[in-house]
This record gives sequence, C-alpha cells and structure tokens, in this order.
Amino acid sequence: MEIFYCVVCSFNLVDVLPMDGLIISFFLANFNILIRPFPSTPMRRETLWISHYDNAARSENGKFDEISELDEEGDKETTAVSLDVNLPDDLLEIILAYLPIASIFRAACVCKRWCMIVHCERFLWTLSHVPPQKPWYFMFTSSDEPIGYAYDPVLRKWHSIELPFIETPNWFIASSCGMVCFMDNDSRTKLCVCNPITKAYRKLEEPPSLKISDYSALAFSVNRESQSYTVAIVKSKEVSGNYFQWDVSINIYNSEEVTWGASITEVLTGWRGGDESVICDGVLYFLVYSAGGGPPENRHAVIAYNMWSHDPEVGLARSFIQVPCSLTCGRLMNMKEKLVMVGGMGKVDRPDIIKGIGIWILNDRKWEQIGKMPHKFFQGFGELDDVFASRGADDLIYIQSYGGPAVVIFDMNEKHWKWAQKCPVTKRFPLQLFTGFCFQPRLEFGP
Repeated sequence: MEIFYCVVCSFNLVDVLPMDGLIISFFLANFNILIRPFPSTPMRRETLWISHYDNAARSENGKFDEISELDEEGDKETTAVSLDVNLPDDLLEIILAYLPIASIFRAACVCKRWCMIVHCERFLWTLSHVPPQKPWYFMFTSSDEPIGYAYDPVLRKWHSIELPFIETPNWFIASSCGMVCFMDNDSRTKLCVCNPITKAYRKLEEPPSLKISDYSALAFSVNRESQSYTVAIVKSKEVSGNYFQWDVSINIYNSEEVTWGASITEVLTGWRGGDESVICDGVLYFLVYSAGGGPPENRHAVIAYNMWSHDPEVGLARSFIQVPCSLTCGRLMNMKEKLVMVGGMGKVDRPDIIKGIGIWILNDRKWEQIGKMPHKFFQGFGELDDVFASRGADDLIYIQSYGGPAVVIFDMNEKHWKWAQKCPVTKRFPLQLFTGFCFQPRLEFGP
C-alpha cells in the first residue's frame, strides 16, 4: 500500500546569528516539520507541501497552531524528523527559496549540502517561480560617495551593501525586477545595468543623441519572462535664445538587439523636461515642467509616449496628461505596470509651499487619489522642503525627506502608513543630504 505525506513547515526565525565568525543558530531551530500519512487513493499521486513564515498570518490560520499543539501534546501519530536528513533536495530548495534574501545567503553557510543547493542553477529557476519579495530601499548616507544602507521590510533591518559601477550618489538611477540602471550625471553617456545583490553588472554603449543637455531623465524596464530590458533617456535642451522652447529627445535601448534605436526629437513650447520618467506596460511617461506663460498652479504635466506603437503624427505635445492638483514636486513610479505619482500638494494661495503629500494612480488617463499622508507622519519629518525623495515598486512606496534619514512606507494593498526602522546613521552636519532608490532583491536576474 502506497503512503503519501504532507510536509508542513512553520518558519518562526528566518535568520542566522553569527558570533565570532561562527554560525551558532539558524531558523532550523524553530522549524516544525510534521509528517502525517495520507490514506492511499488512486487519484492522489503528488507530494503535498505548505510553507509558511509569517507569524501574524500563522496566528490567523488555525490549522498551523493546531498541528503544533498536537505535536506538543505528544501525539504518537505525528513524527518529528530531521529536515536535513529526510527532505529531498527539490523540497529543500523550495523551502530555502521562500526565505528572505539575506537569510538565503546565510543558509549557504550552514552546511555543504545547503551551500551547493543555494548556488546551483536549478535553485535560481526555483526562485523565479516563487512570489517576489518586498522591495528594498537603498539610502545614500553621503553626499560625495555612493555608500549607504538598504532597508529590508521583511526582516525590518538595514543591510550594508556596496553598489557596483556607480561613482557618486547624484547619478541617475532607475530600477525594475531586481535590476538597476545607473547613468552618470556629468557626461550622461556612461550607463550600466546591474543586480545590486549579486553585484553582476554590464556597461552599455553610449547613446547616439546630443551628449550635452540641460535636463535628463532615465527610465528602465525589465521583461520578467525573457529578462531582456529597455532603457529610455529623455533629454531636454533649451533652444538657443528662447527659454520658452525646448528640444526634447527620446533615446531607447533594447538589450535583445544590443543597440540604441533612432532618437525621436520634438520642440515643446512652454514646457521642458526634467529628471522624472518611468516605463509602464510599454509606455514611457515623463514629467514636464512649465517654462513660463501659464498660471502658477499649472506647473507640471505628464507626457505619455508609446514606445512600440507610437504614431509619428501624434506629437508629444498632444500626449499631455494634466496633474490632479497644484504640485510642489512629482515622483513617478511603476507599481505592477500601473503609473503611480507621489506629489507634494501646494497651498492654494502659495503653490510653492507644501501642505501635504498625496498619492495618485493613473486609470484611462485620469488620476485617482489612493492615499494622503496622515498629518502625524507629515509632521514627523520635521521641516519638509517643497521637494523630497520617493520611490516604489510592487506594493510599497518609500518617502523620505532630503534633510534626514527618516523613511515613511505606504502599503498600497493595505492602505497603511508606517515608519521604517531607524537607519543606523545620524545626521552629522546641517547640510548633509539623504536620498535613495527602490529595488526588488532578486538573485535570478542578471544583466
């Protein structure tokens, strides 16, 4: 008679505690591995398994606590077994793949078998089939060097990581699906794509357009299935002797073709480009700023450019999307292929003075407000300038004042605001600035 088993894994502690260079504990000490026989049936032929590591969710799901209680009461039908000895490699791969990224690295130090599993190609394939982890926020803590800490919202910890290639924190940065694109802020021709977790990076050839521009914006998008990527650069240069007219050019790089496509150039009247752009579902969105001549409350707009089916007869000037209200600044981000904007809301009589921070999502070229920062969080920044840093991915949006290391997180699913754990850096001098970018921690994506 065939017997089939259900393995129930309960993660309580998903971390490794190093001391004096030796690992003295691991989450295995809090693993509850319980094996129960299923009645043999002709229709049931696969091994069932459940992995779970969220304490809050486990308390809401009675069956996990119930099984643990049965084990504690000495149920003779339940047998505790050793994970390392009894579980096959493929099942152990799945369990390790659900760990936070930081714990996966530490798991590789537990034993030779776990190290081989974590570093094999099949493990990367397994990672690509588990839900992506919550995005991290890397905060630059120096105005001169690209050093800082990355916040992990799962473990609620700050990790010290080094970024490859980038030379200064004022470079242009865009991210997508675990990879990050850097562009220098001087010549604006040095570009690279990297994975900040694995440190793998690749330099890109220089874009063929104007090398000198007054303003530039960088956008980056990764195809999850093929891992190919697209880089878009929007450059704006003032037409000689006419501040109200600006040459706006768009250059697009395709990693599959390993080349830059033909640039698109158009003259905008009364508007100029800036440093905000993002790609959502094949559409390049970039923020434009009033060059004068309009009402003071109408200082920003968004241009939508379809990169793959753009009609040359429909110019950029006809692709304007008005912002929902008077903004002191705007930040664009791709949240699950939807355009989301975080903006500082200006006062009615003084549009350059910030009175709050709002969040909007674009649906059919219409903005829908999905959140507004509560006043206690807004006050928690102290003196907030009219501009601030904000980046997001998946369901999390990070908002930070340039003047301090405090970070507020907005969860789009739960519509919940909270402070991130305090960064292990304090402001050393009054003019010290902080900024950052958001990225998904992934091991299986590479340039």
